[in-house]
Amino acid sequence: MERLSGLDASLLYLETSRMQLNVAFTIIFDPKTMPGGYDFNKIVALLANRAASEAAFRRRLVQVPFRLHHPLWVDDPEFDIVHHVRHVALPSPGNMRELGLMAGRIIATPLDRARPLWEAWVIEGLEGGLSALFMKFHHSAVDGVSGAGLMMQLLQEEPGEVSTQFPPPFTTGERVPGEVELVAQALAAKLTRPRDLVRLLSRSVRSVRDIVKLRREEGGDHTAPLAAPRTFFNTRIGSRRLAAFVRISLSDVKRIKRATGTTVNDVILAVCGGALRRYLVRRGALPVKPLTAMVPVSVRTDDQHGVVNNRVSGMWSTLATDREDPLERLAAIHENMKGAKEVLHAVGADMLQDWAEFAPQRTLNLAVRAYARLRFAERVAPIHNLIVSNVPGPRRTLYLAGARVEAITAMGPVMEDVGLNISLMSYRDQVDLSLLADGDLVPDLWDLAEAFEPALNELLEAAVAGETGRGAASRRPGDA
Repeated sequence: MERLSGLDASLLYLETSRMQLNVAFTIIFDPKTMPGGYDFNKIVALLANRAASEAAFRRRLVQVPFRLHHPLWVDDPEFDIVHHVRHVALPSPGNMRELGLMAGRIIATPLDRARPLWEAWVIEGLEGGLSALFMKFHHSAVDGVSGAGLMMQLLQEEPGEVSTQFPPPFTTGERVPGEVELVAQALAAKLTRPRDLVRLLSRSVRSVRDIVKLRREEGGDHTAPLAAPRTFFNTRIGSRRLAAFVRISLSDVKRIKRATGTTVNDVILAVCGGALRRYLVRRGALPVKPLTAMVPVSVRTDDQHGVVNNRVSGMWSTLATDREDPLERLAAIHENMKGAKEVLHAVGADMLQDWAEFAPQRTLNLAVRAYARLRFAERVAPIHNLIVSNVPGPRRTLYLAGARVEAITAMGPVMEDVGLNISLMSYRDQVDLSLLADGDLVPDLWDLAEAFEPALNELLEAAVAGETGRGAASRRPGDA
């Protein structure tokens, strides 16, 4: 039994019927390579055996009476895999657009809070005889890194046979505490909160002072929340979701990084900025000010890699969509991200986690609903324009129930006033991007998806040309 952290609980409190805070991962695999032939039940058995050995698949929520404190996770004494696995097929032709429509419908559907907060959908009928395992988790249960870790537990390094035998019926879950016990635990846990709040306020004041000092010493432009330009996807969201998928070369990304002295994350952000600029120019909707992205950052320490709960903070970065030159755009992002990392260091990795401990459930939920109902999103500057999340993945070929895995993608939620999310995950020598958007705000999401490859190629050509130019300039007359 474990109490949810304030950050995990906040992701429950913030949820509304329009804003489902689910994250998802897609494993695309080739069922023709499954030893002994493809069988849906092999995947179900694999999931059942992993759930038997990994408690994160079995924990469910227990609410505290009167909402006196954050809910608890308990090992569900009634866990049954049958409630968590679904089986569907795409209509012909089963291309990636069809998969995007299916993924959008699944991720927008609420999870049953009376059961462990995840579902697995085996989706058959993809072009080329491929299939997909689409797994959805509530964001209160996992973040991008920990969710990817759970997905990796389903995969194998060798293509051999896996057991199709189901584990024995699960009968050893935890006793669910009674209401009196829950109230007593909640009141006892709250006794230290005033003291903790005083300490947190003192630490926050020091952090603000450090940031102000840092800004004065550095000068220059810095990206901050509530300073983003308004776009057509920064307004009140609905409940419909569309997903699109893109693949770019990790080798090309690393070549740009080496040629420009930047980082992989800088290059990814620059490609996103280039794609968004192309897309918005075509729509005649490019703001004068550059778009701002919120970039989630894992703050796990070395001894927290097995922790499933959310361990994240965030940085705000420009996407430099006001720069036409791709190298200028990359340079602006690189400088901006250096400043963002210094601010994150000054604030402290645990600041968001610590403040979230004091999140009041009723107040947060009412505030989100009022924000949407009163259309505050149309009256103030957006906190940021979109979320760009990058989750590192494996470089070697992996197998799902013996079937070769062709791609692994991550997908994050959209939120009020932020109707677009771009999530990336690397696998082998590729980077797979999932774009999720409000379906009414961005009905042409695939137009944005198709802008990524030209944006990468444009940046690559400029970086290689710059590298060649520097090499030529450094050679002396007469050199070979």
